Amino acid sequence: MEDKTVDLNKSVYEICNEYKDLPEILHDLGFVDIIKPGMLHTAGRFMTLKKGAALKKISIDSIKERLSLHGYNTID
Repeated sequence: MEDKTVDLNKSVYEICNEYKDLPEILHDLGFVDIIKPGMLHTAGRFMTLKKGAALKKISIDSIKERLSLHGYNTID
């Protein structure tokens, strides 16, 4: 089984390119703009999951929990 580890300090663009199922998971968590055309390639290049969570008022713990349910490990 593939080791799927998400670094919460990497850009959303980087981690979504590494793991193709992440945009849908993040969208379901409340990052609704992530699937809009071009958003990943613009804002996603400098936005980290931590920054995005703060901006969207999404608990980092809920992100970690949801990613864990999908087989991801997270590192701060």
